[in-house]
Amino acid sequence: MAFWKQFVLSLIVIIAGFSAWVSFAPGAGDTMRDAGIPESLVSMIAPKADETADAGAPAGARGQRPDGAEDQGQNRRSGGGRNSAILVVTQAVVHGVVNDRLNAIGTGDAIRSVAVTPQASGTIREILIKSGDKVKADQVIAKLDSEEQVIARGQADVAVKAAVEKSNLYHNIKSSVSRMDVFDSEIAEHGARLQLQAAELNLARRNITAPIDGIVGIVPVNIGDNVTTTTPIVTLDDRSEILVDFWVPERFANTVEVGQPVEAMSVAKPGQVFFGVVEAVDNRIDAASRTLRLRARIDNSSDELRAGMSFSVSMKFPGDKYPAVDPQSVQWDSQGSFVWRVTDDKSHKVRVSIVQRNPDFILVKADLKDGDKIVTQGLQRVREGGAVRVTADVASSGEVATQ
Repeated sequence: MAFWKQFVLSLIVIIAGFSAWVSFAPGAGDTMRDAGIPESLVSMIAPKADETADAGAPAGARGQRPDGAEDQGQNRRSGGGRNSAILVVTQAVVHGVVNDRLNAIGTGDAIRSVAVTPQASGTIREILIKSGDKVKADQVIAKLDSEEQVIARGQADVAVKAAVEKSNLYHNIKSSVSRMDVFDSEIAEHGARLQLQAAELNLARRNITAPIDGIVGIVPVNIGDNVTTTTPIVTLDDRSEILVDFWVPERFANTVEVGQPVEAMSVAKPGQVFFGVVEAVDNRIDAASRTLRLRARIDNSSDELRAGMSFSVSMKFPGDKYPAVDPQSVQWDSQGSFVWRVTDDKSHKVRVSIVQRNPDFILVKADLKDGDKIVTQGLQRVREGGAVRVTADVASSGEVATQ
């Protein structure tokens, strides 16, 4: 069969089917009106359909309902009444909060940590601590051989006694000696005393002492080891408080400040929250990562935390508030995004600017208030200023928050 014959036959079938639908389908005229076909054209095409619908209704409902109101078909043909409104579902606007919480990963360190080294070279003769011990400042933790220093101190002590005796003698016989000899004896006495102080200092340095209160780490040396002033004897950690360094995005640079509260959780103790404050804020943004370095101080009086632990750090902020709408409600046209707001059973287009997308809601900049009804379903037939009929409001909480 030729193409034009197939086209004519198809067109005849479509026209016949449409005519049958207009003639016999109840509410065909209403459907065409809802589709936007002018009333005058609907009256020409489907007058019998409306009459058929009226004829099929009970006698009391054909021209007028028992209460004197016009029936549904007449209301729709006249363009008025509640039944001519488009059926929609709405959801109330709530306010959403963005940038109200910060989460970061940081590394902990003891508030004070010292690697102890000797102040003199020599052989270790005694170790007085072991790993895990708590020591106080100035407590002796190890001793070096000190025989030479003991002898040197004895010699200096003898020299002091001799210088003192000579000085006293010269003072007693000033008339027999010159003033210069008396002065020289006094100088010799002072020099001898200084030599004694130096000898005592060298002897004291054979004792290796703790510079701070802390807890002893693993001791890497043994008795008999020959050590120098660069040899680490042990590491002491004062972990009464833990310092946690972490990095935050630069958008928080003007928000964080010293003294703000911090919550931290250790990977080693999941679910247990430790509280602290911001100890320090760096003075510049890292150009490579676009982050800012912060340091938090966390109380560790219970001694549950260790230096080197990793922490999940969180901080709370007031955040920025924006209207939050259902993702289905946001529509687009040539001018950008918008939503339909229902006011007095009429739909009105409200322009929005999207701030942040989330699975359950979208934060927008718009002239919207909490509680405004926004159309979420039935959007295809909504028009500016058109009548709408709300079937149900989707329940929503009063506030949503995001990172």
